[in-house]
Amino acid sequence: MFRFIPREDAGSPEAPRPDAPPSLSHRRSRAFARDKLTNVKTRDDALALLHEFTKGDSLRKHALAVEQAMKACARKYAPDEDPVRWGICGLLHDFDYEAYPNADQHPWVGSKILEERGFDADLRQAILGHAPYTNIPRETLMAKALFACDELCGFLTACALVQPGKTLAEVKPASVKKKLKDKAFARTVSRDDIYNGVKELGVDLEEHIAFVREAMLEISHEIGV
Repeated sequence: MFRFIPREDAGSPEAPRPDAPPSLSHRRSRAFARDKLTNVKTRDDALALLHEFTKGDSLRKHALAVEQAMKACARKYAPDEDPVRWGICGLLHDFDYEAYPNADQHPWVGSKILEERGFDADLRQAILGHAPYTNIPRETLMAKALFACDELCGFLTACALVQPGKTLAEVKPASVKKKLKDKAFARTVSRDDIYNGVKELGVDLEEHIAFVREAMLEISHEIGV
């Protein structure tokens, strides 16, 4: 980080003239701030990247579900942070999976692409950490929230699709908690990730299920449940 360090001159410092041009350090500071602003990635940037690498409807809908859950988590757990940025983290967490599905590729290849496209380091670190086999520590709240929401969003979708009307509105949090114990149901969803995710985030399992369900319901028409 650039910091302005005043020069030590002999005698009392002279106050700057009102019409004096900005100092070199001040100009550098403004340039640094401007660069940070121009490097901020938008939700449109993220969605375009998702569509570039992910063509399948189900994976796109999963990305939207996790995005929505992450925005809700940001408002609840980190009200001083930008929920859109947290949402982008959710939107892009699996964007490379369709093209690079192997464990030695995903999410490593995706992280490199994100770096090349200008997405920030904390976001990339959170995405790397959502896959336990990377052994990347989840040190930020954003990283912990992503881990706690990813598999659960998939499991909630699976629970919705076996309801008579195939809707999430029919799904009860208590029944979701019970279905987690049925290893034959939605067998590709990692129960360990869900259990460890809520533990790391420091929340009750059934409460988190209800919380994520409510978030997903807000975009149920977009994610098909």
